[in-house]
Amino acid sequence: MDQKETTQTDTQEELREERAQGINTDDSIAGTIDVEDKVSEPSELEKLREQVREKEDKYLRLYAEFDNFKRRNAKERLELIQTAGRDVIQSLLEVLDDCERAERQMAKTDDLQQIREGVQLVFGKFRRTLLSKGLKEMGSIGEVFDADRHEAITEIPVPDPAQAGRIVDEVEKGYFLNDKIIRFAKVVVGKQQ
Repeated sequence: MDQKETTQTDTQEELREERAQGINTDDSIAGTIDVEDKVSEPSELEKLREQVREKEDKYLRLYAEFDNFKRRNAKERLELIQTAGRDVIQSLLEVLDDCERAERQMAKTDDLQQIREGVQLVFGKFRRTLLSKGLKEMGSIGEVFDADRHEAITEIPVPDPAQAGRIVDEVEKGYFLNDKIIRFAKVVVGKQQ
């Protein structure tokens, strides 16, 4: 026999002996691998579990923080709505004081000119206060009717064809607040006869 055949025969005999003794080289190698995997698996598994716990904790904290934000935002919005007109009301209190003074003065005097001047002063102050808060009157008479700014109450015939489609009378003034329409002007529009 040559050496190659001898080596194969020796290896086969060793395997038979190991099997007879209950030792399997493949099993022992696989067992070693399984043990190594079992040793490394729990540490990786624990790492993954720890990462999941961290992510879950971050999620819960973020959810709680967002929930707090929503509650705080709702509370602030409610407070803002409740106090939105505070500035305007405070500025109008001065006009209210003037109205009360004028009322007391009207009860004491019969001088119509003095009462008229006092009322005009109060109205002037009232208008200036509203103008300072961004209120502007909408000038409508003589303008071409615009459905985006005006509300037509009625149409009346006009003798001048140039007045057709134009506003000839204003029943209620329209107003802007900071360049946004807050009330449409109620107008009478001219039509050709």
